[in-house]
Amino acid sequence: MIYATLLMILEAFSLVFAAPAAAEPVYACDPALARLFTPASPILGQYDVCTSPMALDDELVRARAEGVTFGAVELVDALDAFGGAGSVDGSRLARLYRGARPRVARGSRADGDRFESVTLISPYPDAGLSRLLDGTLRIRFHLQTREK
Repeated sequence: MIYATLLMILEAFSLVFAAPAAAEPVYACDPALARLFTPASPILGQYDVCTSPMALDDELVRARAEGVTFGAVELVDALDAFGGAGSVDGSRLARLYRGARPRVARGSRADGDRFESVTLISPYPDAGLSRLLDGTLRIRFHLQTREK
């Protein structure tokens, strides 16, 4: 009886003091950011632009676990980080970063008939290009290479 009582007490403590389960990262996909940084009408494939509160290094770990292979993280000029495919005003973007260079990781993954290119950028601008935000911006291009 003593052991049963002890077991119940230990079980109760484990429920109260257990570490919380790791939450899946929460992405907020923003069409306004997609309009700024991706082509309006890509000929092939689709783009999505999402943000995460996670640091770039944490996003790299998560994406690598999903099979994305990345090159080295680089510090690049803001215009090079975002490219010229979207409608973003490059001079406003450069002024927003004030000479600071965002960290950028570029990677890709091929899985059967799907190809995916991923660019992670941190810090990233808000959709109004008025401030830089902590966390990571993910620009993802995905393409079905063969019809099903």
